[in-house]
Amino acid sequence: MRNSGFRYFDTVDRGGAGTPLAVFYAERHPHSPEAAWRARAEAGEILRNGRTAAADEPLAAGDRLEWRRPPWEEPDVPTDWRVVFEDGALLAVDKPAGLPCVPDGGFLENTLVHLVGAARPGVRPVPAHRLGRGTSGIVLFSKTDAARRALAALFRDGTARASGEIEKRYVARTGPRPGARPGDRFEIETPVGPVPHSVLGTVWAASPAGKPARSVCTVRTADPESTLWDVELVTGRPHQIRIHLSSIGSPLLGDPLYLPGGVPRQDALPGDCGYFLRAVSLRFPHPSTGARMVLSVPERR
Repeated sequence: MRNSGFRYFDTVDRGGAGTPLAVFYAERHPHSPEAAWRARAEAGEILRNGRTAAADEPLAAGDRLEWRRPPWEEPDVPTDWRVVFEDGALLAVDKPAGLPCVPDGGFLENTLVHLVGAARPGVRPVPAHRLGRGTSGIVLFSKTDAARRALAALFRDGTARASGEIEKRYVARTGPRPGARPGDRFEIETPVGPVPHSVLGTVWAASPAGKPARSVCTVRTADPESTLWDVELVTGRPHQIRIHLSSIGSPLLGDPLYLPGGVPRQDALPGDCGYFLRAVSLRFPHPSTGARMVLSVPERR
């Protein structure tokens, strides 16, 4: 589909003062080289303090920059999200694998946030958490400012996860794990943090300098072809399950990014799909009533 374009804003800090506009953009947003930013400026897409700016124009601290990205063709995605629960404060949906949660890269309107917002005009649903593009399952939205604030505080609170006040459970499939038996339990605490990546600069992966992370992974079934896992997230780092299972030598079956040890391939991206990971249940206190909420979806769509 062809979207309606988008406007991106930047403010120049002291470190950017005196830098030519195209150089500033290339340093701030390295997903595009300087030549691409120069071409955008020459096409009149970039404004500086409300007027068209030249590529070689030196910037000043406090300048307000605006890139008016023209409409572009977005990749096709599945759009068959389903309502799991809804009341005046909350909306929970079942996201299909392949649909991004939020705008990123080449995706803007082919995202769960845009599709849900379009289906609830005047409400502005805000996601309380995210799933990776290739991950399916439950995503929880707030529909009011009060619910948004309460859920944001709750999902930031590490003690809420540790105490079981929030519980997120997933099903994951990895390649065969020699010697694995149903009921085998692994408490994985590999730190997760940014590591160098040749395409994006950095990606999240296993890193001794990363943030503390904990997953409880239990073998459900094991055969010569694959291993099916039940996974409970105790912390919520980006791509944590993919990284943690990879870190113990069991990458998700078909995962194009993470290798054994939890390290990334340099020629793949986090949004690349091909694996099976599904968020099947979410337990949390209702932000308005305090009632214990337990939401679930089928393990297969």
